[in-house]
Amino acid sequence: MQYTTETVTALATQVANAFTTAFAAAAQPGAAVPTMATLETQLRELLRQVGQQTLSTLLSRGEGTPVATMACACGGTLHYQRQRPATVVSVFGKMTYTRPYYAGCACGHGLAPRDVAYGLTPGAVTSGLASLLGLTGIAFGFAEGRQWVQQFLLFDVAAHTIRAETQTFGQLQQTRETAQQAQSQSEAALQARVRAAPTGAARLYGSIDAAKVRIEPRVRLGERPTSEKTEAWRDLKVGCWYEVAPVRAVAASARERIKLARDQVAWRATTIHYYCDIAEASLFGEQLWSAGVAANADVAQELVFVCDGAVWIWHLVEHYFPKAVQIVDWFHAEEHLERVAQAAFPNLIARAQWLDPVTTDLWEGRVADVLRACEALAPHCAEARQAAGYFQNNAERMRYDQFRAAGYVIGSGTVESACKQIVARRLKVSGAQWNPDGAVLTAKARAAYLSGDWQILATARAALPLAV
Repeated sequence: MQYTTETVTALATQVANAFTTAFAAAAQPGAAVPTMATLETQLRELLRQVGQQTLSTLLSRGEGTPVATMACACGGTLHYQRQRPATVVSVFGKMTYTRPYYAGCACGHGLAPRDVAYGLTPGAVTSGLASLLGLTGIAFGFAEGRQWVQQFLLFDVAAHTIRAETQTFGQLQQTRETAQQAQSQSEAALQARVRAAPTGAARLYGSIDAAKVRIEPRVRLGERPTSEKTEAWRDLKVGCWYEVAPVRAVAASARERIKLARDQVAWRATTIHYYCDIAEASLFGEQLWSAGVAANADVAQELVFVCDGAVWIWHLVEHYFPKAVQIVDWFHAEEHLERVAQAAFPNLIARAQWLDPVTTDLWEGRVADVLRACEALAPHCAEARQAAGYFQNNAERMRYDQFRAAGYVIGSGTVESACKQIVARRLKVSGAQWNPDGAVLTAKARAAYLSGDWQILATARAALPLAV
């Protein structure tokens, strides 16, 4: 919707006149000239009140005489009762409006058609405010988010309302994922997909990881806390699908400049789609598959997984995408060598003399030489024994010379970044207390936002009252 310059100018003049009159009436004799911050805050408050009243007027404005009867959802008949008031909380604050109300059906239910038309639920927040509260809840702790909302919108919203709306968005995302899983496991849907011949990426990457989330003990009403009710740490599994594009030197970050100097090329992830859950590996595998189908991973010309060496991850990859190229993240592999060197060589010079050549061997894909170097230290070093098993089990996934020659990304920084953005920056904020459902729904809402899908959820949230 656009407004003419004349309309905006006329309204601005009226607001300016009203603001000047009110400000002059409130000013004390001899008071100093108000600061710009004061002017801005007072003008925002005036505009908030204008918006509040305007929205109330629009929602109360009728379209002629209400009809006497209308069909009820149960099949019966509803009868016009009266113009009934309702209160909602919008982006302008709490506001009341009146609208035709119908009742009298044998089923006992009433109906306000205008509420249905605008997706309003009396006593609740509007869909526009819900989206803002959800965005607040995925960015800040709920109590801190309350302070941000007050500063930006100039009215107070309870922390539990921000939590509820945030987790509603997470539930909407969970519903989307459930529907995607049903589609991805339906033979008929998959056959229709084959006939539609979707176009997959020339090279698509997948990565999986996990990060710990603290789950608080829950004490039931009337139950006394005991020492056994301690906090638990659960794995929030995180996955992502993405493509990559080369980074120009002028646009490279400090870390990317190091890669450019070493490899002559640096890659940056694009079109990233995230998914996450607190679930057993087998259940998370179903989500891996359905998210992959949504990302056209099953029809990609080439599929590459870059992950750490966790056994459960590679079992899922081999089960759902057996033809994918498998690469152990270079930095995880390198860290294993660093731990061996630190444990086996207290002397820094001796440590470097062992670590430098064996790291070069790993970089060049000479995993057999790396394995022999670890096995030589194994009799007297537990870290070396562990590393030997790690390199032996992942030798085929560490052909870094061949992977680099083929132009593959060999670092799993994208999914590690996802763990930081979803878990560290939100679920681990100071003061956060989670039960499993709250953690999962908040994480899913944030993952959807990071994937660029927030507007899809906002549209679904706006339609929620219609389904009740």
